[in-house]
Amino acid sequence: MITKTVDVESQISLTELLSLLDKDTEIVLMEGSTMRARVVPCASSSKRRTLGLHRGAIWTSDDFDEPLPEKFCMGEA
Repeated sequence: MITKTVDVESQISLTELLSLLDKDTEIVLMEGSTMRARVVPCASSSKRRTLGLHRGAIWTSDDFDEPLPEKFCMGEA
């Protein structure tokens, strides 16, 4: 991976910073001799997500949206 170093005091815009970023490049933001952040490209998902793959694995009770009892909010329950 190629590393490009940018001084945070250089007033580079976010658009310019992102234009330096390639799939094989990371950008290190430096303040003087101190590394402040590392910007790396996101890995794109090559697989399509399958809807309904875990159907029935999670359930929500019918009263999920109802207000909590006062005793619960006061820490008594």
